[in-house]
Amino acid sequence: MSARGTSIMAADIDHRALAPSLPRRAADSVHRFFDGDVFYSFRNSPVAMISFAVTMVLLILAVFAPWIAPHNTDDVSTLNLMNARFPPYGFTDDFGTEGVAQFLLGTDDQGRDILSAIIFGLKVSLEVGFASVILAAVTGTFLGLVSGYAGGKLDSFIMRIADVQLTFPSILIALLIDGIAGGLMPRALHDEMKIYVLIIAIAASQWVNFARTVRGSTLVEKNKEYVQAAKVIGVHPALIMFRHVLPNVTGPVLVIGTLSLAIAVLTEATLSFLGVGLPVTRPSLGTLIRIGQQYIFSGEWWMTIFPSLALVILVLAVNLLGDWLRDALNPKLR
Repeated sequence: MSARGTSIMAADIDHRALAPSLPRRAADSVHRFFDGDVFYSFRNSPVAMISFAVTMVLLILAVFAPWIAPHNTDDVSTLNLMNARFPPYGFTDDFGTEGVAQFLLGTDDQGRDILSAIIFGLKVSLEVGFASVILAAVTGTFLGLVSGYAGGKLDSFIMRIADVQLTFPSILIALLIDGIAGGLMPRALHDEMKIYVLIIAIAASQWVNFARTVRGSTLVEKNKEYVQAAKVIGVHPALIMFRHVLPNVTGPVLVIGTLSLAIAVLTEATLSFLGVGLPVTRPSLGTLIRIGQQYIFSGEWWMTIFPSLALVILVLAVNLLGDWLRDALNPKLR
C-alpha cells in the first residue's frame, strides 16, 4: 500500500475515532452538571425551584405574548371605548357594571384588556431589562477587565469615573440621559427611539457594578501561575485577558446580571411611572401602573392593582433566583 493510501486510511480512522467524542463530550458535560454542586443546591432549595418556575412562566408569557394574550393590545384598531372600565369578571363596580368573561381582569380607560396588557407589558419590560443588562454587562466587564489587568493610570481613570457615578442615584442618571437625548433629538424621533434611549440610560446606570466586580476578580487572576506562564511564552496581553482571564471572572458577572435584571425592570417601571419611560401606545408594566393610578380613587382599582402585582411577582422571583445563584456559586458556602 502506498504512503498516500496509508495517510488517507489513518486520517479516516482518526476522523471516525474523533466523531463520537463530540456527542460523548457533550453528554459528559450534561452529566457533570446534573451531578454538580450547583444543581444539587438547586434541587434542594424549594425557593430556588419555585422562583425559577415563576420566572420561566413569565418569560414564556412575554416571548409568546402575541399568541397567548386573549387580545392584541398593540393593535389600536382593535380597541373599543365602549369596553372601557369594565371591572374584573365576577366583580361589580360602584355604578353597577358587572365584569364579563371576555375580560377576566377588567379593562382600562381605553378599553384594553388588562390581562392582555399585562402580558404585552411583561414583554416590553423584559425586553428593556434584558437589553440594558446585556449592554451594561458587556461594557462593565470590558472596562473592569482592562482596568484590572492594565493597572496604573488607566485603572485609576476608569475607577474614578465609576466612583463619581456611584455618588448619583441610578434613577437620576437615567433621567439625565433621557433628558439630554430628548433635548438633542426632534420630538418625533425621540418618541420613535424612546426604547433605545431607555436601554442606554438604564445600562449607563448599571455598568459600574460589573466593572468593579470584574476588576477585583481580574486583580486576583492576573497574578496566578497560568497568567504568568502565558506571559513568559509571549502571548499577547489582549489574548491573555479575553482567552484566559475572562472565563475565570464570569461567575460573578452571571450573579450580578441576574440581580441587575430585577433592578433594570424596576428602573424602567419607575421611569415609565414618572412619565419619561415608554409611550402609552406601547405600555410597559410601569406605564400601566401610571395610567391606573389616575383612576384608583374613583373605584377602578383593577387598573393599577393587577399590573402592580405582576411587577412585584416578576421582581421578587428574579431577586430570589439571583440570591440563590449567588450562594450556589460562592465556594465558601459549599
